[in-house]
Formats: sequence, C-alpha cells, structure tokens
Amino acid sequence: MNALSIRNLRKTYNNGFEALKGINLDVEEGDFFALLGPNGAGKSTAIGIISSLVNSSSGSVSIFGHDLKTDLSRAKSCLGMVPQEVNFNQFDTVRSIVMNQAGYYGMARKLATQRTEYCLKQMDLWDKRDTVSRRLSGGMKRRVMIARAMVHAPKLLILDEPTAGVDIEIRRSMWKMMQSLNESGTTIILTTHYLEEAESLCRNIAIIDQGKIVEHSDMASLLARINIEHFVLDLAEPLDKTPVIPGYQLERVTDKVLNVEVPKKLGLNQLFVQLSALNIKVLSLKNKS
Repeated sequence: MNALSIRNLRKTYNNGFEALKGINLDVEEGDFFALLGPNGAGKSTAIGIISSLVNSSSGSVSIFGHDLKTDLSRAKSCLGMVPQEVNFNQFDTVRSIVMNQAGYYGMARKLATQRTEYCLKQMDLWDKRDTVSRRLSGGMKRRVMIARAMVHAPKLLILDEPTAGVDIEIRRSMWKMMQSLNESGTTIILTTHYLEEAESLCRNIAIIDQGKIVEHSDMASLLARINIEHFVLDLAEPLDKTPVIPGYQLERVTDKVLNVEVPKKLGLNQLFVQLSALNIKVLSLKNKS
C-alpha cells in the first residue's frame, strides 16, 4: 500500500494563480522521501492540501488508502505534520505541548502520558520535559515539534524544512533522529532546500517546479545524472563505429558527430587523452542542449 497517493491535484487561488497544475505522486509505505522545489514552486501548497489546511480545486489525495475528502478523520489519524515555523505556545512546558496534542486525538490520559514520555525520550528531550519552551534552543524547539507530531503514532510523518536555520552540528543530530524514526517503520516525507540533506537521508525524490512534478526518481539515479555532463563532439574524420572509452558513455550520431556523457569526477581532459590515443581528432565541442 502507498503511504500517500496524489492524483491530478490542482489548486487555483482566488486571484487566478495556479499553484498546482495536475500533479501525480505516490510515496510507498516505509519510504524516506524528499520533496524539493524552489520558493513559489507549489511545494507548500501541496503540503497544505495533504495536511487538510488548504482546499484543493480538484484531484484527490489519499493517506494509507483513506481519501481526504471522504474519510478525513482516518486520513488525519495516519498523518503527523511538522511545519516550518514554531507554532506552539512559548509559555507552555515541553511536556504539556506534547500532552495537549495527544488530547486532540482523543487519547486517554494514561496512554497520552506514556506516549509523551516515549516521544520526548526518542527526541532526547525528557530531561527538558518541565522546561518552559521559550527557553529552549532553536534545535530543541524543532525536536519538540517532531515529538508533538509523533505522539499519536502516525504512520506518515511530513517534515517541512525541519533543519532550516539550525547549524550543521544540530542538523546532523536531527538527521540521526529522523533516520531512527524511519527505521522504526514511519514513512517520512521531507521538504528541504538542502540537496545534501536529501542525499544523506532519502531513498526517493520528487522535484516540483511551477506547479508541476518535473522529476520523480530514486535518489541514486538523480545524483548520477547531476554528476554527468553531456557534450557533442564534431570530429575531423568519419568513424565507422562507436569508440569505447572506459568511464564514458559515447553515442555515434553520425559518422562525424559523437554524443558523450562525461562524469564530473573524470572530466574532459582524460576523455581527450583517450580519444587522441585512438587517433580521433576533435574539431569542436559544445554542451548538449
């Protein structure tokens, strides 16, 4: 079963701006999934619709098979949401913030107490349980929000730029906590501006731009493409077959034109050395459009 399924999702605001243009997306159960995109791409609108804070114009969203429009309460019970901005009462204690969230889901007090303790310990916050939240560091406040989102044991957790604005040491410690959550069985969707973060944590990725999904693949395939440059070589003499050069992918377009995939770690110099050794003279080179 998919943790999240989106079909032909559209959102047009009252001013006519079309934020989402019929996106389709599946996230498998157990995945650690990255959703990337520049500001204004439609990422926040998509997250808003998934978390039922924004109404879609058309299309459907289901969370573990529960449709947002026809089975909202069950869909929401499967979802935990950690927003970008700190949005809890700064004068509440850490424990009360998480306990109150459990109450919103109708959890019995005994179970809420147990779940609060478990989540705070998981986020390494138990020793701060009676601390007023405004006294916490930025990184700790973000961990409180994760604990709050996890208190009702959701199967899908959305983390909307959870490490924005924190230093690299705190960011890496939060990575370990997120990896632990995923390894325990929670499906995670991470939105981030940091490709390094997505590369370190996520197995699959979608990139949204101008309201459309422009990339949807596994992380390894995307990184391989990012680390490869494409060139067109015009040759002095015709070739009757495609040359073979280890580490490079060559394609004979015509007898005097080659397409070449060049891994950045190897570069062009090595390629030209190998071509010269094969007595292949290059007249010109240009980037493949």
